[in-house]
Amino acid sequence: MNIHEYGNTNSKVVVLIHPSIVMWDYYEYVIPLMEKDYRLIIPALPGYDPDVKSDFSSVEEISAELVDYLVANRITKVDHIYGCSMGGSIVIRTLIDKRIVIDHAVIDGGITPYQLPWIVTRFIAIKDFLLISMGKLGGIKLLEKAFDTDELSEEDIRYAAKVLKMISYRTIWNTFDSCNNYSMPDEIKTDCKKIEYWYADTEERARKKDMEYVGKYFPQTVFKLVKNAGHGGLAPFQPERLVKGLKGSDVI
Repeated sequence: MNIHEYGNTNSKVVVLIHPSIVMWDYYEYVIPLMEKDYRLIIPALPGYDPDVKSDFSSVEEISAELVDYLVANRITKVDHIYGCSMGGSIVIRTLIDKRIVIDHAVIDGGITPYQLPWIVTRFIAIKDFLLISMGKLGGIKLLEKAFDTDELSEEDIRYAAKVLKMISYRTIWNTFDSCNNYSMPDEIKTDCKKIEYWYADTEERARKKDMEYVGKYFPQTVFKLVKNAGHGGLAPFQPERLVKGLKGSDVI
């Protein structure tokens, strides 16, 4: 897994994990706002890396590989870890890894494991797979209607089309199957005392079960409503708000 770093000489560490159907450059407008003060670590997740031909593996494997990288580079303390949607799933899994200390974790519209019978999860995975596959086949406009996201410009649509063309059908399947069904231990514990779950006002209903899960297993979580934004809309459209939120501002 390729890891992109900025601000390597800074002592405070920020890890940024991107959602699905985008690449690591999802954070291109966040980087210049933070690289002077923080060491930024941005993984290019398997299956979504334009420089490496690969498939998305699983939330569990990617989380473990990310922590392997941090430990190998003598980073045992992370000041802020942020993940959106699929990236939020990876943050949740990383929170239970005892090899690193996380001071502040933000799960932005993060996806939690379904608490449903196995056969039901298969039908949901097939539905999600077919929806994104239709976008890959040329129906990108369908994605705008399918997700609670900010209105996309023509440039944004071209970017999404580029990503969909690049990723494999295996990556599409693994992404949704894993994000909806990744494993967690029977006893879920984390030493992180400051956990936040952000959700956009347009996705409050859609994220209800996810918030219930996070609140149950991470009772220290503070839930923050993000007004005037769509799912995953902060980094590309309102990066200043994302940065202020990470730094503890009430602007979010």
